[in-house]
Amino acid sequence: MAVLLHLLQLALLKQKYLTADDRSIPYDYLVIATGHSDPVPKTRMERLKEYQAENEKIKSAQYVLIVGGGPTGVELAGEISFDFPEKHVTLVHSGSRLLEFIGPKASAKTLQWLTSKRVEVKLEQRVDLNSITDSNGSKIYHTTAGESIKADCHFICTGKPLGSEWLKGTILKNNLDGQGRLMVDEYLRVKGRKNIFAIGDITDVPEIKQGYLAQKHALVAAENLKLLMAGGKERKMSTYKPGSSTAIVSLGRRDAVAQFPYTTLIGIFPGMIKSRDLFVGKTRKQRGLQPR
Repeated sequence: MAVLLHLLQLALLKQKYLTADDRSIPYDYLVIATGHSDPVPKTRMERLKEYQAENEKIKSAQYVLIVGGGPTGVELAGEISFDFPEKHVTLVHSGSRLLEFIGPKASAKTLQWLTSKRVEVKLEQRVDLNSITDSNGSKIYHTTAGESIKADCHFICTGKPLGSEWLKGTILKNNLDGQGRLMVDEYLRVKGRKNIFAIGDITDVPEIKQGYLAQKHALVAAENLKLLMAGGKERKMSTYKPGSSTAIVSLGRRDAVAQFPYTTLIGIFPGMIKSRDLFVGKTRKQRGLQPR
């Protein structure tokens, strides 16, 4: 990753890229990796304070509402139910099943695990956050199905929008697909562009959007940048092949549900792969840091 960052610094050289507000940035090669947008960027210390406040909010609550049944919502529900089994956790998801980005078998196993931990799961419903009422110190949330949910606090775990809105005011406005993703070729170059690459969630690569896959994108883009900047032939560029449908979602501190190409597992074994440290140690090692 350090090599990639160095290459990206070298890449900003002599050409011009017109931005939405008519400012231009010179470059020979450009890599776009804006992923999903965060409307309120925060510093590391601000994030730590935010997480500590949310932890205290969970500790002091008896009823917790989680909105969103993707990986973040499921993992949060699993951790709360494991660490605080006395709390009442309700998870509301607009889809017909949890973890819709993986197969139905893994979704069903996840639902069974959560309900076994007394997590109440409500599918095909949305929560109206504009119609919250108070009742004896607690809040009452209302769903689109007409149900009322008692909760002391709530957590929004729905997906963030792609960080591509800004591209609509640039020369790449016609390179976005209907979902706002940049269309790329097998070399991870934006289609129709010889010197512009895109990596990570911002691309239209047909695969699950996960961090470890974005890392693979980065390695391919770095190899291709090195080749082109050294005057190499395009036919020698590295290609990227979408990964198989492999996913691991933690369930509490010990268990996890894992979908591999030919099987789906749930329990301690897949939990040993991820739940122990959520791959934090591996990520730190990749960046030349101590695992802990």
